[in-house]
Amino acid sequence: MVVVLLGPPGAGKGTQALRMIDERSAVHVSTGDLLRAARRKGTELGRLAQGYMDRGELVPDSVILDLVKAHLETIDAETDVFFDGFPRTTDQATSLDGVLKDTGRAIGTVVLFDVPDDTLLKRLSGRRSCPDCGSVYNTFFSPTAVEHVCDRCGGALVHRKDDEPETVARRLQVYQAETAPLIDFYQAHPASVTRIAADRDVGDVYADFCDAVDAAFRDVS
Repeated sequence: MVVVLLGPPGAGKGTQALRMIDERSAVHVSTGDLLRAARRKGTELGRLAQGYMDRGELVPDSVILDLVKAHLETIDAETDVFFDGFPRTTDQATSLDGVLKDTGRAIGTVVLFDVPDDTLLKRLSGRRSCPDCGSVYNTFFSPTAVEHVCDRCGGALVHRKDDEPETVARRLQVYQAETAPLIDFYQAHPASVTRIAADRDVGDVYADFCDAVDAAFRDVS
């Protein structure tokens, strides 16, 4: 079965997806990961994508979808697939349906991770990371004992540019304009849609996530 995960940046869908695919031996599909892997391996699609990026252009949907299709063709049709962060627009969603049909698949369920904007702003703008050991903290929810110093290794923490408040606000605006319309798109889709309040304890969110996926599996079995 194919599961599509929706939600704004900072909703935690990636964290939840990685836990589930580890427990269920499923496949996690992130187009960002696919792009990086294709570029690293120097595949034809990777070189094509790199050309657009070198020119400062967005990689076209057609290239992204070709990457997705090529990846799906390497996965057994019985293996469950979780799409994280893709599709981002209704045009991509329509094209993805065609790619899935070509590879003998269909979306079984869509899970929406819902978080209020004020919580998202704190989750993203408060994030601090350690470049030395990779630890991640949050000034609002999980601060370090000493400000700007990693609890684990003592390294100096950094605040990534894409986590600055102005950038975060822009990212959320883009989500509302381009990706939020997918909610209506999928509510009119044959796939089921489940909305999960994701501003709670990680374990509680995961329990609801499992329930949503299990219900979808029962419906298609």
